[in-house]
Amino acid sequence: MASDSDDTLPPQGRFTRMRKLAGLSMQVGADVLKSGAKRLAGGTPDLLSKGAAEKLVSTLGELKGAAMKLGQALSMDPDLLTPEVRQVLARLQNQAPAMSYDMVARVVRQELGAAPEDAFREFSREPLAAASLGQVHRAVLPDGRPVAVKVQYPGIADSMAHDMENLGMVVKTVGKASRLMDGSAYFQEFRDELLLELDYRREASLAEGFARSVASLEDLYVPAVIASHSTGRVLTLELLEGPTLKDWVVTGASNDERFRVSRQLIRATYGPFFGAGEIHADPHPGNFLVMPDGRLGLLDFGSIKRFSPRFVAANRRMFQQAMRLETVDVLPLSREVGFTVELPDEEAAELIREVLHIAGRPMRLSPYDYASCEIPRDMRGHFTRHAPRFLKIKPPPEAVMFFRSTGGLAQNLRLIGAHGDFRGVFLEMAERLG
Repeated sequence: MASDSDDTLPPQGRFTRMRKLAGLSMQVGADVLKSGAKRLAGGTPDLLSKGAAEKLVSTLGELKGAAMKLGQALSMDPDLLTPEVRQVLARLQNQAPAMSYDMVARVVRQELGAAPEDAFREFSREPLAAASLGQVHRAVLPDGRPVAVKVQYPGIADSMAHDMENLGMVVKTVGKASRLMDGSAYFQEFRDELLLELDYRREASLAEGFARSVASLEDLYVPAVIASHSTGRVLTLELLEGPTLKDWVVTGASNDERFRVSRQLIRATYGPFFGAGEIHADPHPGNFLVMPDGRLGLLDFGSIKRFSPRFVAANRRMFQQAMRLETVDVLPLSREVGFTVELPDEEAAELIREVLHIAGRPMRLSPYDYASCEIPRDMRGHFTRHAPRFLKIKPPPEAVMFFRSTGGLAQNLRLIGAHGDFRGVFLEMAERLG
């Protein structure tokens, strides 16, 4: 481990972080332009070289916070990057430059009132995982139970606030300069949700609530919170064993196993949403464990999003109608969800119907092959072709986290690449609704 120095802390100060990101964007931007020129000349189709990806991982991993979350999101999109480059970026999903053990011990001492060696029977000096807001260490409670202890990076709250100020300025400037739709309300929703993740007491409460939400889905598992060893900046959970989803997908699992895990991911997303009005909104592959007993372990509950009853009820009816292969009256339901529409009704309805048609392929077609799934590509193309009109169809701010979750689910399912009766899986979810 590194020694206790400022080098292990996320860089502080709004302008320091902005300068690092600006330097990174110039380097990566030059790489993208170079690859674009090669594509025009009939050469490599790579958007990003492996060298630029290494630089991206190094800088975003050092910055942590919102910057690291951005890198995690990039690594999930198979249409943007080559497998080699995605593999480099995937290191951001549960690996980052570690903070020193001395610093970890200092935070634990401040939060729990005792050094790690005194608060726990055992406490590993090496991190189990390093995430965007905190570092996870394997430990053993005094009563012998193995646990995972997440320790928040010192100064990350200020770093996140600075990142949000910088991003907010960019959102506002781009909106004004390009005369596009004002994205301030959506950015505010995203900002508020990210900043709430800094409170580990809140995350502990959300984890307990999410455990109740998935209790009837016996193939899913949420680790128990150890309240006696949890505070605002230290969160101790039951230790779950097994590879993360990103490590499991390269193990050569059979199609039956891949279909089983895919089914579990669908249930983990839509079960809590339709049943309890909440969703896990940080679905990167490092947040799921394939447990030895066949269950899917869920991790990282700071981003659990709770929705308004109106939003859930309208989405539930839309889902049930789609599963019954009925014609969905998309415009009234969209308005009930909270969309505002500034287009003629039929024009707006046609655009939304196509979105549902693309997204609904696995719910309609059986069998369905996620290995050749083109939903993200076709959805991106649909939005690109009709961008000016889509700017006049505005979702409610709470939809930001819903789209983050369901979009991430689609990417994870494509990553697993299973083939089978996914319509049957979605029908299971519809039958649970009655």
